[in-house]
Amino acid sequence: MPFIQVKTNTAISSETETALKADLGQAISLLPGKSENWLMIDFAPEAHLWFRGTDAPTVIAEVSVFGSFSGGDYEKLTAELCRIFSSRLPVPSDRIYVKYSEVPFWGWNGSNF
Repeated sequence: MPFIQVKTNTAISSETETALKADLGQAISLLPGKSENWLMIDFAPEAHLWFRGTDAPTVIAEVSVFGSFSGGDYEKLTAELCRIFSSRLPVPSDRIYVKYSEVPFWGWNGSNF
């Protein structure tokens, strides 16, 4: 039950969005027990984002997951997400934030996990 919200102040073409979706679907498996089968993604391109005092290209990815994981798991995923975003978008790694939220309750299909 992971959810990744991707906000960037750059444009995202439909081709790039499809490629990002595939990349993120593979990357989420770095968290034990997670897969693209349950992954939901929200892309918010051309957001009004400022970082370090400028509106140069930037990304914030907010990753919500059901359960908890180790710092090492998150470290691997952060490295992969930064690699993905900097390769698919005109955003250098040092202008990418990744925020994690562990969610104790997650509802789906009329009940909770």
